[in-house]
Amino acid sequence: MAWWARAGGRLRGPGEVRAGVKRRRTPWRKGGDPAVDHPGPPPTGFSLLPWLLMGMGSFSNLLQGETPNPWIGGLGLLAFNSLYIYVTFRSFDRDRRRAPSTRVALLLMALLTTALGLGYGGSWLMFFPLLGLATGATLRGPWLGRAGLLLTLYAGGVSALRGGWSDATSIAYATFLSSMVTAAILGLSEAVRELRAAREELATQAVEKERLRFSRDLHDLLGHTLSVIVVKSEAARRLAPRDMDAALTQIGDIESVGRQALTEIREAVTGYREGSLGTELARARSALSAASVTPEVRRSGTPLTPATEALLGWVVREAVTNVVRHSDATHCEITIEGAAERVRLTVADNGTGTGTGTGTGGTRTRPAEGIGGTGLTGLTERLAAAGGSLTAGPSPRGGFSVTAELPVEPARAAAVGAATAPVEC
Repeated sequence: MAWWARAGGRLRGPGEVRAGVKRRRTPWRKGGDPAVDHPGPPPTGFSLLPWLLMGMGSFSNLLQGETPNPWIGGLGLLAFNSLYIYVTFRSFDRDRRRAPSTRVALLLMALLTTALGLGYGGSWLMFFPLLGLATGATLRGPWLGRAGLLLTLYAGGVSALRGGWSDATSIAYATFLSSMVTAAILGLSEAVRELRAAREELATQAVEKERLRFSRDLHDLLGHTLSVIVVKSEAARRLAPRDMDAALTQIGDIESVGRQALTEIREAVTGYREGSLGTELARARSALSAASVTPEVRRSGTPLTPATEALLGWVVREAVTNVVRHSDATHCEITIEGAAERVRLTVADNGTGTGTGTGTGGTRTRPAEGIGGTGLTGLTERLAAAGGSLTAGPSPRGGFSVTAELPVEPARAAAVGAATAPVEC
């Protein structure tokens, strides 16, 4: 591998720097085939340095004494090479190549190339293709076509004045080709690197989103389950001295809840868990009764889709868990009202007026604005993603209430007839 390729491989492209993505070494399979598609030339000015060999003819003329005023020619050659390196290295950074200093250096290259071409001719005219290469690397965008065409005509005119039309045709063609091809290759390479950085960024965001989903599921699952186990364990301890059969019933419920929790955790890990509103209501009644809270469930309206029932099931689970753990309530009312366009779920208790142990009393507000912990915040995000909303806060009648609203699918609502009568459980 050439030294400029090794040096260029240690640096990072502009797209990767902006996205903050570390450059990974491309793995190679046996036989030389890359395991993934190569992103293109090294994203540094080292990839354009070998083209300076096009000026070897001028350097050879200087060494052989065939150039008049060799000191002027030598200084001109040194200045051109310095400007070329300066411009090409800055062209791989978007902000630097658009800076005025880069454009000024490119203009000085054009003036110096014109002076050397008119003064010496011959192999010195080969600096025009190098000027085109630097122009293509720097002026990527809508101005490239006009600048490349003007530079081609200008190089052809200077070459015609100094060496005739035969030199003018070859120099003009080489200038046009070097500017356009360089811009196309470098632009495509930069686009590929930026797309790769964007793809890795999207993958990172997907991982973060999945981690957030899993943390919400785990919180909702374990928070409710452990609360029910604690409540039923306390009930079993109280009942054991005077009613062993009732205590054994509570212990059996604890075993059942634990087994169900294991199943739900496995399903949550695989991402296939779909909650059932009816099941969650039955568990809510059991948990509330074990905590000496009188449950009251009212449900009316049209049947709901599985997705809507799953979301409302999460709300029932979290809200009832908060009632059992924090409210000191003696009565909890769960109301589900379905309408033609939206369905509303309300969980209200007559407790102390705090929902999670972290909030304070006051006016009704959303969980994210001061009332509610991780569970209610996660529910707010879930419902918002489905076009719904969640509000939680002290109830005007006393206690704490959680209200969730979700849209009903129009086709589902039209297919089902009128609302059924309220059912009390």
